Amino acid sequence: MTTMKAALYQGDRKLKVRDIPKPALGPGQVTVKVRAEGVCGSDLLLWWDKKEPEERPAGHEVSGEIVEVGKGVSKDRIGEHVAIDILGMGLNCNVCWYCRQGQTIHCTNKKPDTGGGYAEYIVRNSSGCFTIPKSLSWEECGLAEPLAVSVHAVRRGRMKPGETVLVLGAGNIGLTSVAAARAMGAGKVIVTARHPHQADMAKKVGADVVLPDKGKELEDGIADATDGRGADVILESVGGRTDATIQQSIKFARKQGRIVILGGFWVPITVDWLQPLMKEHSIIFSSCYGVLDARDDFEVAIDLMADKRVNIKPMVTHKFGLDDIQKAVDTAYDKTSGSIKVQIHMS
Repeated sequence: MTTMKAALYQGDRKLKVRDIPKPALGPGQVTVKVRAEGVCGSDLLLWWDKKEPEERPAGHEVSGEIVEVGKGVSKDRIGEHVAIDILGMGLNCNVCWYCRQGQTIHCTNKKPDTGGGYAEYIVRNSSGCFTIPKSLSWEECGLAEPLAVSVHAVRRGRMKPGETVLVLGAGNIGLTSVAAARAMGAGKVIVTARHPHQADMAKKVGADVVLPDKGKELEDGIADATDGRGADVILESVGGRTDATIQQSIKFARKQGRIVILGGFWVPITVDWLQPLMKEHSIIFSSCYGVLDARDDFEVAIDLMADKRVNIKPMVTHKFGLDDIQKAVDTAYDKTSGSIKVQIHMS
């Protein structure tokens, strides 16, 4: 049996590199040699209190090179550089109602998950592997997935050209949301940032106004930037264990504004619905990616990078090899390290 290196979660925020069986290749699938894998904030949140070990590698911000194809897949795909939708099209059945609507993340009959990108190889449906121009670096390829998440949110929020967008949070998804909103026609992009290095990066990727994440300076800044109305579209990218950013979303959205929730809330949240009712807010949840207006969010994200309408490569502040996965995760947890996007790179 052919084996490969993979990092498996051990519990208590610890990972260990082990040899595990290389995933089997099925019809319609491809084997991708992983080149870059991002450490996502959702991984960190999931592992924060988790004690139980995991039996297969996690990791969903995957890019790499197709090295093997299964039955029904053209051999011409071998050698392609790809970004992988490992959660939706990468595993979907392509038959159920949701798949027929292009919403493969909600597929009701997904194929078994053989593991993610914290490994030397990954197997996924050929249709879930989106070709990326070889002119883009592996750092950029590894950012296609988080950018697709933000593209989906901007599109779900039906942002119109010239509208004012407020992004709550300047973590990875907050920053890609800034870049996506800017590239897709926002008139003004405001973002809140907790850490100075996040604020600096927000300006680099397209923010017009950067404000602290709480306090009077935040309130006054949003009032000044929106002529007192509030933002047309709110992109909430923080989530967490409190209702703080939900309350901010309601407070800072204009009357009849749209609030798009991207952040994962890991405990039940109680919301006072009177204010959003009186202000006639539209509250929209946005999870991952899919097909909107006949285009996949991954395709849009890749085009934005290839056409240089976004430049998010500077977000990659730290790179580690797979054998240093623990150092990578510790660095991502520690915001005093100056980390924004930590990636695992494999030769």
